[in-house]
Amino acid sequence: MKKFILIFIVVLCTGQVFSKQARPDSVEEMQPLFIPHVEAPIRVDGVMDEPFWKDALVVPANIEVRPGENIEAPVITEAYLVYNTNSIYAGFKCYDTDPSEIRAHLCDRDQTWDDDWILILFDTFNDQQRTYDFACNPFGIQSDIIESPTGGSGSWDAIWESHGRITDEGYVVEMCIPFRALGFQRTDEAQIWGFDVVRSLPRNIRHHIGSFPRDRNNNCYMCQSLKMIGFAGATPGRNIEFDPTFSTVRTEARENDTSGPFVREPAKTHPGLTAKWGFTPNLTLSSTLNPDFSNIEADVVQLDINTQFALYYPEKRPFFLEGEDFFSMPFSLVHTRTLAEPEYGVKLTGKEGKNSIGFYTVQDRLTNFLFPGVEGSDSESLRKYSQGSVMRYKRDVGESSNIGVVLTDREGDAYHNRLGGVDGNFKFTKKDYIQFQVVSSATLYPDSLAASYGQPDREFQGQAYHLYANHNTRNWDVYQYYRHVDRDFRADQGFMTMAGYTYAETGGSIKWQRDPGSWFTWLSLYSSYDQRYDENKNPLHRALTSRLNYQGPLQISSGIYAERGRDMYEGKTFRSNWANAWFFTRPSGWMATEIWTRFGDRIDYEHARPGTQIQWGSYLEFRLGLRIRAEINHTSDHLNVDGGRLYTANIERLKLVYQFNKQMFLRAIIQYRRYNRNLDLYEDKETDPKSEGVFTQFLYSFKLNPQTVLFLGYSDDYFGDHETSLIQTNRTVFFKIGYAYML
Repeated sequence: MKKFILIFIVVLCTGQVFSKQARPDSVEEMQPLFIPHVEAPIRVDGVMDEPFWKDALVVPANIEVRPGENIEAPVITEAYLVYNTNSIYAGFKCYDTDPSEIRAHLCDRDQTWDDDWILILFDTFNDQQRTYDFACNPFGIQSDIIESPTGGSGSWDAIWESHGRITDEGYVVEMCIPFRALGFQRTDEAQIWGFDVVRSLPRNIRHHIGSFPRDRNNNCYMCQSLKMIGFAGATPGRNIEFDPTFSTVRTEARENDTSGPFVREPAKTHPGLTAKWGFTPNLTLSSTLNPDFSNIEADVVQLDINTQFALYYPEKRPFFLEGEDFFSMPFSLVHTRTLAEPEYGVKLTGKEGKNSIGFYTVQDRLTNFLFPGVEGSDSESLRKYSQGSVMRYKRDVGESSNIGVVLTDREGDAYHNRLGGVDGNFKFTKKDYIQFQVVSSATLYPDSLAASYGQPDREFQGQAYHLYANHNTRNWDVYQYYRHVDRDFRADQGFMTMAGYTYAETGGSIKWQRDPGSWFTWLSLYSSYDQRYDENKNPLHRALTSRLNYQGPLQISSGIYAERGRDMYEGKTFRSNWANAWFFTRPSGWMATEIWTRFGDRIDYEHARPGTQIQWGSYLEFRLGLRIRAEINHTSDHLNVDGGRLYTANIERLKLVYQFNKQMFLRAIIQYRRYNRNLDLYEDKETDPKSEGVFTQFLYSFKLNPQTVLFLGYSDDYFGDHETSLIQTNRTVFFKIGYAYML
């Protein structure tokens, strides 16, 4: 730990020197725009007929910034801004030369990005480190995200008001954003915030329109932003929120998995409570009892045949999504899906001045383990309690750099995993960026678990190092990447599937961008060389890669990626020459399609022999009127080895949504998976030559806001193999109700 403290002090001092060079000296200092304070209430109805709008700060957003480079926008957009003691109000007049071309659909919140939309974002600390983004489609349906230079949270959900309507001139949107939804400076004086207004106009191409020109040789976006001054006396109020939930799940399963009658399992009832208290304008204390999925979100089925490492599944639970961007780091040291059945938890997130902090501690009834290796990973779950805690601290350095510390600890019966590290992100100039992380861990597994999975039978330690350097300009991008993870390094609260390796990569790209009307709007050519070694310096992977990306009319995005290299697996060397290609287009507001393929060399990991893979997939999306959305996904994977076809794997997924209004929808999901194996080519003749499964889910959702919800649903599973025809194995009915009570 002394080594980490020394690194922290040295980098903090040097960072202060370098960060002074990162100031965007080519950008003229702009005087902040004054945002007026009002007392009169607003009715959020998309009409903008309140008298105070006449005195609002008016911000035009009439500069196309993508694909056009700071050219006149094809449409006119005006943003109107005022605030009162507890909220900021934003009104938008989005004019359109042909309102019949506006793309707008009824949908669930956070599903609006394919439509026309208008967005306002706030850098409330004016530090270029983090922005709160609030967006609406023309009907006022909400999307919100948190963005930062090192990652963001697209799953962040705030409680705010909005409404929109389409007019003869375009569309109008009104927003009311409470200060309790934002972290901001603790002061009674006037504050300066960075901000931007962005409009997305999807037509033959998707135009992005902003309120200020972008210098594409300056990689600090918010360093160039507009500033506003005001908010004296702004307060989040008492900023206390209680979110009680009640859910129940009733399941029936067959007595002998695929045979016998259905047996009703005891009903699982989960009363839960999440409480939040913003005890300062920028620090939030949260606690939770019994947070759960309630069977509401269905993970997308992934191919798990012929894989080396564990599959990744994203977090979906509100308590863990709160402030998740505070825990973003180069290494995936914090992944809350490892907390399988949490009983209770406490979390603190926020920022004071230049200091950001994130902390949580959670007791889990089920302890998940991931054992990373150089050629594969294993996993296990034990029905034992464990306590997981994470502390994350970052300090801003200069204009747009930061340095941070992370500590994690998970404790259980005869088990612990403790981790500490230092990381930093430094912008030396407006074109140059360096990121690093140094981490050390100490781990002790229970004896039986260690013996079963070949882990050390005593406490063992390991280190991990990450370094990334990037020089990025308008037309060129050059980078160097280095990563080392010891064989005995463990991050049991994160998602690190590989250990015992050193990886280095050097690459770069050349980029071309054209204004609308050209046969392309974006073209880039990328190339890199990478190599990976084990701890004995044996080569595991070497490859030269190239990629061509294209964007153009009809909202086409396509490309091809090719690799030529060698892989080492179980002491054998394999050729690794393969390519993948993809093509996506959204030619109209009612349909989109994508196809992709991967073909070339692929190792048969079960038998350590070379193979040839042909993998492809397709995606179709249809919008039928304002309310109906259909998505069809297909993935197919074929692996050939000496002697013929080893296996064929297919996954199909159908998703249908009927949106009654902004708050209510009905959804159906059907997922089908089937694997066929040629046993003549398998050493293990006990392998099932055929397996298939079906998952279905039907969900009714009523959602006033992200926490005031009602869900009612049904799901079941079917299984079949070479001896059993497809048969229903279980069925579940679930119900959840939640309410956001705010003081």
